[in-house]
Amino acid sequence: MIEEKNRIIDNFGRPHTYLRISLTDRCNLRCFYCMPEDGIELMEKSNIMTLEEIIALARTFRDLGVDTIRLTGGEPLVRKNFGYLVEELAKLGVTLKITTNGITLDKYLDLFKKIGLRKINISLDTLDKAKSVFITKRDYFDRIMKNIETALEMGMEVKLNIVLIKGVNDNEINDFIALTKYKNLTVKFIEFMPFKGNKWDWSKGVSEQEILDTVSKRFGKVEALKNPKHSTSTNFTVKGHIGNFAVVSTITNPFCADCNRIRVTADGKMMNCLFANSETDLLTPFRNGEQMDNIIINGIKTKKFSRDGMDVKMDADHYEKNRSMISIGG
Repeated sequence: MIEEKNRIIDNFGRPHTYLRISLTDRCNLRCFYCMPEDGIELMEKSNIMTLEEIIALARTFRDLGVDTIRLTGGEPLVRKNFGYLVEELAKLGVTLKITTNGITLDKYLDLFKKIGLRKINISLDTLDKAKSVFITKRDYFDRIMKNIETALEMGMEVKLNIVLIKGVNDNEINDFIALTKYKNLTVKFIEFMPFKGNKWDWSKGVSEQEILDTVSKRFGKVEALKNPKHSTSTNFTVKGHIGNFAVVSTITNPFCADCNRIRVTADGKMMNCLFANSETDLLTPFRNGEQMDNIIINGIKTKKFSRDGMDVKMDADHYEKNRSMISIGG
């Protein structure tokens, strides 16, 4: 039975309890799979949610049954007065999480510990410094690695997000797995996904099965772990390793049936799916003083069952009409 407080329910009976809020479309990296080569047209400042608007909308979602909020970007830590925002969101009584590139993470770790934010996903697509510069177009590798170590030392629950691209970093799968032997972290391999302007082609992708075969060949039998409810990844460990690894198989093995996630972009648009073409404008009615509950509840009714209706071919006519990844929120 669905609890009465869970009111954001789609037409497939799925209650939505997990909200991802993009704080900005700006980032201090330029990863080619996220940022189109010719850049993006940045959102007008007047169209970006203010901190107070983010807090108020988050409170509304909380009252409708959301119990988990993840902050994303762009890069969320570049948002001005981020510390104030995260302290206020922590007062809502939800589980707070963040996805970051880790560059300025050291500035906020003490605050995170104070407010109870312990779940940190850090984007790290390579363990090779030179390759990092190639992927991100910036040289912050040493700083990011230091911040990862500091977060682990402080007892944070760290996951490394690795977008695998054939011919770029697929030869590092086992290097990442080796990190889990002595470090209590999760390395999360993400299948290369299509977004506007990122020149997606599945020939560049690495499937879940290829990842498992690669790990098994080097480390022996891979043990499957029990996946948490609503998990977007399948989870595994190597015997004798302290940490574990996961695979987000959006392309080869979609996990949509149990989806409980909603996204709100930095300009206040609710997206029901990472690949959604349609959006529900929340910011305009909010600024007009309208009651938001029914707008959100009705907006989720337009959600399609899987990948916004795209079939296994991942139709370019569909995703090229969508936003680029950086303007959606990681």
